[in-house]
Amino acid sequence: MSDEVEPGHVRVRLDLSYDGKDFSGWAKQRTLRTVQGELESALKTVMRLPDPVELTVAGRTDAGVHARGQVAQFDIAEEVWAEHESLLLRRLAGRLPHDIRVWKVAEAPEGFNARFSAIWRRYAYRVGDHQGGVDPLRRGHVLWHQWPLDVDAMNEASRALLGEHDFAAYCKKREGATTIRTLQQLSWERGEDGIVTATVRADAFCHNMVRSLVGALLHVGDGHRPVEWPGRVLAAAVRDSSVHVVKPHGLTLEEVGYPADELLAARSKEARNMRTLPGKGCC
Repeated sequence: MSDEVEPGHVRVRLDLSYDGKDFSGWAKQRTLRTVQGELESALKTVMRLPDPVELTVAGRTDAGVHARGQVAQFDIAEEVWAEHESLLLRRLAGRLPHDIRVWKVAEAPEGFNARFSAIWRRYAYRVGDHQGGVDPLRRGHVLWHQWPLDVDAMNEASRALLGEHDFAAYCKKREGATTIRTLQQLSWERGEDGIVTATVRADAFCHNMVRSLVGALLHVGDGHRPVEWPGRVLAAAVRDSSVHVVKPHGLTLEEVGYPADELLAARSKEARNMRTLPGKGCC
């Protein structure tokens, strides 16, 4: 979607959350239940539109992945927005299924693009290693790992992965897409409830990147791999079959970060450029 809004239209930003358990991911699919499909249908209904709006999202989540701080956008005619702006949030609450909630609806600033203007996305992955399993009330959001985890070892291994790298070893390759990303934070903490939470923040993520990183670091935490192993896998820059992609239900998109309003358009333009690592040509 272009950053230019057509004359007579406004760009609307949605802040939302959802439980991914019963969704086949974000992206709309003809025969499957998806977050995008449900939300576009609800918007069409409550605004009495002849055709659905087209949503652009900050980060497409896979089947079973949750979101607490997802961001999406759509463009709508000014007169339609003026008619529905004040009541849209309440009407969506009455129309949407209970596993999706929209928390904020507002006209986006000039230059805003939910996907390309973002400067970081922050995910959390939650793991329980209690010998008895996971609290039944949290089973849909916490992975059970059957071996005790050494959080200090996992943090030590994580440090080698920070910075700008080609994460091809931890991504499912997509045609025409780069696997170069800047990993800004990767840290582990055990809470008072015993749950071990990974905080993973990057400028963007390639497909399966977070779940692959978590899978590799769990092998370090339970002693099956040495601390140096995730860094060696990264340096190889090829998909490694020994890296286990953990299940999606432990993963939540927590927050998306954007620059100041006056920098939105420049960030969006920059994010569209194909990245290469320093010292490597494009061809």
